[in-house]
Amino acid sequence: MAIVTIIGSGMMGSALAFPARENGNIVRLVGSPLDDDIIDFCRKNKRHPKFNREFPDGIEYYQISELNSALCGSDLVIGGVSSFGVEWFGKNILPVIPRNVPVLTVTKGLMDTRDGKLLTYPELWQKMDERNRNVSLNAVGGPCTSYELVQHDHTEVAFCGKDMEVLEMIRNIMETDYYHISLSTDVTGIESAVALKNAYALAVALTIGVNQKERGIDSELHFNSQAAVFGQSMKEMKMLLDIQGAGGLDNLAVGVGDLYVTVYGGRTRQIGILLGRGLNIDEATEKLEGVTLESLVVAERVGRAVKCLSERGLADLGNFPLLMHVYSILVERSAVCIPWDSFRFKNV
Repeated sequence: MAIVTIIGSGMMGSALAFPARENGNIVRLVGSPLDDDIIDFCRKNKRHPKFNREFPDGIEYYQISELNSALCGSDLVIGGVSSFGVEWFGKNILPVIPRNVPVLTVTKGLMDTRDGKLLTYPELWQKMDERNRNVSLNAVGGPCTSYELVQHDHTEVAFCGKDMEVLEMIRNIMETDYYHISLSTDVTGIESAVALKNAYALAVALTIGVNQKERGIDSELHFNSQAAVFGQSMKEMKMLLDIQGAGGLDNLAVGVGDLYVTVYGGRTRQIGILLGRGLNIDEATEKLEGVTLESLVVAERVGRAVKCLSERGLADLGNFPLLMHVYSILVERSAVCIPWDSFRFKNV
């Protein structure tokens, strides 16, 4: 039995309380500074406000002001913040975690640098604070929606980190008969793959909105156009992983699986549909007020990085027509006009 402390009571961090507790561990769920109301709700109802299933018995709930008590004796810390909480987590949480306690983060995203490099969040955290270099930073990747994990739908994910022994230990703490875990020491590959899918899930969802605009909101779904953009997404993701030096089949499979599940549910699908219907990005985000849209952040950062690499002669923008169209929609407020002809095979 281990003590697992989850910091950040968003949907994914909270969902991981289910396998962690059901595997016989002591689980402590800690809210971020924005989560006071969520923790109060959990304490009162034994349920997260976004889930329709109660937490397993025995989970303990802490406000962020009680962090020191929550960390006491912990064997594993799970970072459950969104990408908007990355800097807060790196500055305020990682430096106070004991050196011998590994961290597993659920946050999916990339940060671009001025020279076009894309950093994973573990890399970013290490650069933010020298003290963070002493922490074992590990991450979760793969196709997993929080609400389906809570319902015990079979879920296959990948835990990545630099030390395989640490990863084995974390898997022993977290794996259940429905939560299946592969291990990888390719942090850049896994983290890049699951971040990239956000931009491309938005792209696939554009086609749904376009069809609704042309045929009516209540018209039947059309899958030819979704499949075409999905295929182009996979090609571009593979080339971006190659740029990251991480284009192996396992990484691509993790990313494409995550792309699939993101297309079929969640916030990224919603924003893509609204854009496809003809709303501009300002109108679409206003309509989804209060919804965390990490896909927009990732798409802008990756598009900006590819443009930078192209200017340096290190990437060909012609290889990324779909990404650059999404980038133009978000940054330049361009209208949706999917570049179908640019998807043709480049036969030599």
